[in-house]
Amino acid sequence: MRKVFAGLAALLVLAVVAQFFLAASGAFDTAPKDESFQVHRGLGYGIVLFAVLLTIVAALARMPGRLIGMTGLVAGLGVVQGLIRALADAFDGTGDTSTTAGQLVFGLHAINALVILAVAVTVARRARALSRSAVTTRAAGAGNAAGVSGPAAGPAQSAS
Repeated sequence: MRKVFAGLAALLVLAVVAQFFLAASGAFDTAPKDESFQVHRGLGYGIVLFAVLLTIVAALARMPGRLIGMTGLVAGLGVVQGLIRALADAFDGTGDTSTTAGQLVFGLHAINALVILAVAVTVARRARALSRSAVTTRAAGAGNAAGVSGPAAGPAQSAS
């Protein structure tokens, strides 16, 4: 289950990287603002949903609490992205014009996106390390005749 979580965490990182691509392509598109960012917005909602599901998978896989929390943090920061956009729109003027205040607030959207990427990469790296350590722990336990390793294996017996 930990390998599945590690794979899904890597997929989350790829989705966040794709968000940056879609944001850049929307920023340089000649279509109206709402139309050019439609795919970016849709993937953003998908990332939040995926991060919530990934948090549930992390809990089911019995990942460490900090890793479960960091996975949930990605979902929470995704919700903050929508709130930043709504706040920036509140500062904007009528029509398709934006004010300086709205642009400054919306700049937080990009900074928050960088934080989301950093947290997602950290989750993926830690999940990968945990999935590898679980494999080596199982391999080490396979050499034991009873299949038990560590403190539960009991005291070592002498060969005499």
